Amino acid sequence: MLLYLTEYLAHSHSGFHVFQYLTLRGILAAMTALAIALLIGPHMISTLARYQVGQQVRTDGPQTHLSKSGTPTMGGGLMLAAMVIATLLWADLSSRFVWMLVGATLAFGGIGFYDDYLKLVVGNSKGLPARSKYLAQSLAAVCIAASLHWTHQSISEISLYVPFFKTVAVPMSTGGFIVYAYLVIVGTSNAVNLTDGLDGLAIMPAVMVAAALGVFAYATGNFKFATYLQIPYIPGAGEVLIFCATIAGAGLGFLWFNSYPAEVFMGDVGALAIGAALGTVAVIVRQEIVLCIMGGVFVLETVSVMLQVASFKLTGKRIFRMAPLHHHFELKGWSEPKVIVRFWIISFLLMLTGLATLKIR
Repeated sequence: MLLYLTEYLAHSHSGFHVFQYLTLRGILAAMTALAIALLIGPHMISTLARYQVGQQVRTDGPQTHLSKSGTPTMGGGLMLAAMVIATLLWADLSSRFVWMLVGATLAFGGIGFYDDYLKLVVGNSKGLPARSKYLAQSLAAVCIAASLHWTHQSISEISLYVPFFKTVAVPMSTGGFIVYAYLVIVGTSNAVNLTDGLDGLAIMPAVMVAAALGVFAYATGNFKFATYLQIPYIPGAGEVLIFCATIAGAGLGFLWFNSYPAEVFMGDVGALAIGAALGTVAVIVRQEIVLCIMGGVFVLETVSVMLQVASFKLTGKRIFRMAPLHHHFELKGWSEPKVIVRFWIISFLLMLTGLATLKIR
């Protein structure tokens, strides 16, 4: 909305043309999302505490987590509000990519909210049944993937690109693209949700991945940069930078309250939505494989759960002391802050590796 206002004001004062630059709007979007999160955070936390929307802690997990019982959760709604408001303020609302990203975020946030509501308000400890939850995620992801395919304007938007190689670009069929995009979106959503088990563990890697994907979005939407870096050129993809900036800003605002010891937890409403948002961004800018690299912590956490379940069903033995992986290290004696910070460091290194694919081809 503010973009249109500055365009109008630019007719009378040329200085307002500066707001046409994606980089400036990206910075302002991040700062706006951060400010909104910091402003409404205390009120949201007090409201959640007043209505006793508190975390339920598993008794079979690390004993240090028992003290977290009752900590307000569903705080992911704080991020979603900040992200959507900041996006609507600073993004070009004529962009189809912007609306798809907002839609994906709210759709998965709605699924997570209903799951949290059943568990924390209604008192149903199991929440939304796994099959129903997965079905809802699947329907949302297929709709997003189909929309991206039906509205694509160039072959670049539906081709598979492999990092580190200059000429590997495989055009995908309608069905192939939709299935591939669906797997990326649903997979990333659930991977972030599995990682969200310690204070700040999931949100900081998400912030770093979002910031890096914003760089890819800016380069992908710029013909000169895309040509020079030999990445796909997708007209209009630069506007995705604004959305990525809001994830980073809102995520840092949430981390202010979620850092150890956490005052509020994200809940499924935040984890599912942030994961789906990152997955959708990766599909738009055609960097799904790079997302797997940069989001390596999310991948490791997910794989650890899969291996644990498979091993126990097949052999009756567990590979890890507890899954997801962060609990394994806790039970080995690592303190929670040590696990968190070390996983952040790994995420930072993986993010740099992902960014390196821009040049190493």
